[in-house]
Amino acid sequence: MTEIDPIAGLAAHARAACLDLARLTEVPGEITRTFLSPPTRDVTAYLSAWAHELGLSVRVDAAGNLRARREGPSPDAPTLYLGSHVDTVPNAGAFDGVLGVTLAFAVAAALRDTPLPFALELLAFSEEEGVRFGVPFIGSRALTGTLDPLLTLEDARGVSVRGALEAYGLDPAELPGARVNGQSVGFLEFHIEQGPVLQAAGASVGVVSAIAGQDRLLLDFAGQASHAGTTPMAHRRDALAAAARFAVAAEDLARATPGLVATVGVMTARPGAINVIPGEAHCTLDIRHEHDLVRAGALDTLLADARRFAGERGVTLTVTHKMAQPAVPMDPAFRGGLRRAAARVGQLAPDLVSGAGHDAMILADVMPAAMLFLRSPNALSHHPDEMAEPADVEAALRLGVAFVQDLAAQGTR
Repeated sequence: MTEIDPIAGLAAHARAACLDLARLTEVPGEITRTFLSPPTRDVTAYLSAWAHELGLSVRVDAAGNLRARREGPSPDAPTLYLGSHVDTVPNAGAFDGVLGVTLAFAVAAALRDTPLPFALELLAFSEEEGVRFGVPFIGSRALTGTLDPLLTLEDARGVSVRGALEAYGLDPAELPGARVNGQSVGFLEFHIEQGPVLQAAGASVGVVSAIAGQDRLLLDFAGQASHAGTTPMAHRRDALAAAARFAVAAEDLARATPGLVATVGVMTARPGAINVIPGEAHCTLDIRHEHDLVRAGALDTLLADARRFAGERGVTLTVTHKMAQPAVPMDPAFRGGLRRAAARVGQLAPDLVSGAGHDAMILADVMPAAMLFLRSPNALSHHPDEMAEPADVEAALRLGVAFVQDLAAQGTR
């Protein structure tokens, strides 16, 4: 009789749980689950039931984060945190964020009968994507005590973060109780790569060396609307032409700078008629790199280009800086531990940079943090066809369990 491999079974459970949770959506026919939308309660109930099966205590903190906990051997034992987020972008895939949560539960299940010198807390963050309020990491910011400045932000319906919390039945006055309390061993986040590096390397998993820093900006070009047929080219103040030149310059610079990515993701023009020269153009810029100095230098270059393109056309430019997030290196000791665990379970696990932001970059401010990426077939993410292969999920779980076992063998650092 063939013996059943418990890790393989838990990996299959973690993957199947993602598909179960994908059915909990606010938009029938697609996976859409924004911050504190009604299906969030169903996600909480699903994960709470799993946590209770594992003998874990469960609470929902004042930011809506589900926190399932296995206490340590003493009241003052430090805590190792595992998890990711359960919100999604509109029309998402089934694995972004959620797989990091279900794998955390699978690690806890695999180690259920293993003595640990630390507490284990599983985190299902209520918000990471920034969809509803335009700013990400509402969930993890609650653990670092940095959420309060965002409470007055409003969504498209004029509901503030504070109002959303209250409408969900949460009390913003209790946010201090969501902060990390006591000593921390650190935080490990499993996540699909959302890119092509691991697939190109033929690797199931990879160790994140750093999360790239990023800037997000709005650029408003203001010229003069006028008749497309009667205004000579030399007399035009075409705002859209200036913005278009800027978009191409951003692409050109990113292509020429190793590791840099720059995206003009939104561009609008007014008045928006086929026979009217655009008097206004508005665009965004998202620029990222693992080294802050490289990113800052590229941004300076692009803004100088934007001013030049505007000036050449008699157009004014207003720049609004919406976000400036420094690059966040992952903890060297945790990275080393992940590489040793990878060798122990026979995984290649190359180093790679995360171009996307993740909760680990927020928690890195208050504790050691690391990330383990899983291969994304065809580099698809934020898409209904997003996938995580069963073999890769199993590889990540084996590595994660080995990592926690090694931490336990070392004591509490």
